[in-house]
Amino acid sequence: MLTELALAFLKLGVIGFGGPAVHVALMRRELVTRRGWLDQEEFNRMFAACNLIPGPSSTELAIFLGQRRAGWRGMVIAGGCFILPAALLMLAIAWAYLRWGRHPAAMHILTGVRPIVVGIVAWAAVDLGRTMVGNWPRAAVAVVAAAMLILGVSPAVIVVLGGAILVVGRRASRTAPLMLSAGVVVPTAFSLAAVFLAFLKVGALSFGSGYVLVAFLRADLVEATRWLTDRQLVDAIAIAQATPGPVYGVAAFIGYLVGGVPGSVVATAGIFLPGFVLIPFVGRVVQLVERHEAARAFVNGANAAALGLIAAVTLQLASVALTGVVAAIAAVVTIGLIWRWPFASPALIAAGAAAGLAGIIGS
Repeated sequence: MLTELALAFLKLGVIGFGGPAVHVALMRRELVTRRGWLDQEEFNRMFAACNLIPGPSSTELAIFLGQRRAGWRGMVIAGGCFILPAALLMLAIAWAYLRWGRHPAAMHILTGVRPIVVGIVAWAAVDLGRTMVGNWPRAAVAVVAAAMLILGVSPAVIVVLGGAILVVGRRASRTAPLMLSAGVVVPTAFSLAAVFLAFLKVGALSFGSGYVLVAFLRADLVEATRWLTDRQLVDAIAIAQATPGPVYGVAAFIGYLVGGVPGSVVATAGIFLPGFVLIPFVGRVVQLVERHEAARAFVNGANAAALGLIAAVTLQLASVALTGVVAAIAAVVTIGLIWRWPFASPALIAAGAAAGLAGIIGS
């Protein structure tokens, strides 16, 4: 049983191009339709439960499915096998990036894909907004969250504050200043422990969408510690979009850039650890959210704040990636195309790379 489980999720990790929606569709086809391990209704319930906790929802679904199939061993095997292909591939690409990333051809390719990434992230903000911001209070939280990120407030504080605002209602105006003063301080000196904690925070607080991690990574690794540049961050997200598996596999790439193979290992472990810790308790989380209005309000507020983070970081990345009129047009066209074909991000990344190499999108 464990071998079959490992092979199934290795397969899903290898063929899973296109982001969380594609991952979930592939898991449904492989595990519900083809193998019959569970029925459609239970699969839907499990996925809904994963959306109530922070972290990469498709990876957490893989962990959850593994636990249902074979207990804690199945949980570790399914999650690990789903993550492993992306992590190893990103590690290999990071090695090549450091050695040949300044080669003229590589620079042209990266210049072409950066506007595509901005378009994809902008589309995610709009698409998520249609479902996550269903009323004026949530919309207000999203706007305030975006403004706070631009002003330099820690994304961790913003997410917690967003949840708290909808919990305490009008009393939030009295509690907000206290919460803002309790921002998370990220050490500026490099150490493996600091890398682990930075990525652990991303995995533990990234509500709403995988793209929220961009806001956390930019705040902690670009602005606070200066371990990365904005362009390196955009390049990392672009490469994660063009490779299979969870977008959180970008941790392996960035970890290697800042700390070599050890940095890649601890970054990957940190970003995915919360999922393995939370999934055994996800049933209790669901019950808590169903029974208590305050818990539902916190999740809704955290999701709205996450949306605001995505919107703000899109503007920040656009200032780096959109270096000319053609690049701006490429980003706008990307939004339109991915709106029509939501699973097309790998193809769009490839098209941007080709346009950059051909000199159509230039710096």
